[in-house]
Amino acid sequence: MAQSTSLIAGVADRYAGSLFDLARETNSIPAVEADLTRFEALLHESEDLTRLIKSPVFSAEDQEKALAAVLKQAGITGLVANFLQVVAQNRRLFAVPGMIQAFRRIAADHRGEATAEVTTAHALTETQESELKAALKSIANKDVSINVTVDPTLLGGLVVKMGSRQIDTSLKTKLASLKLALKEVG
Repeated sequence: MAQSTSLIAGVADRYAGSLFDLARETNSIPAVEADLTRFEALLHESEDLTRLIKSPVFSAEDQEKALAAVLKQAGITGLVANFLQVVAQNRRLFAVPGMIQAFRRIAADHRGEATAEVTTAHALTETQESELKAALKSIANKDVSINVTVDPTLLGGLVVKMGSRQIDTSLKTKLASLKLALKEVG
């Protein structure tokens, strides 16, 4: 499984690097980032779209047609639409979530920022988000952009992944640790 994950990450990094190079050449990095964020939101909202990009059952032609309709409906055009169509033609749609994360990481590095993936039990307020950014900035010694995902199964707290570091203060993890400790005692 680890080898499969690293292969997907390698594919994602290569494609994201190519997209970043094109975006930089056309001075459209912020626009590309915004379109990728919109597409990522569509993935989170639609199980059917997620199934379309992950399932090997669909032919490349079916994926291309369905993706073209989704992109048109969402108003995603230009570089990102063309990029996603090429990804579909090359049968690499399964790696799109990784490509989006890799693009954000590359763009943040280009801006001199660090990127943190934050998973919370509940949506963060603007105040909480700015406090979290300030705390992470003191750790990374540079500006930090955060990508927040809400996962109610955490029950409370948050999980922060920044580079190779992970900080897990979720209630779910604390309860699992407590359960394990109680099994060892009993």
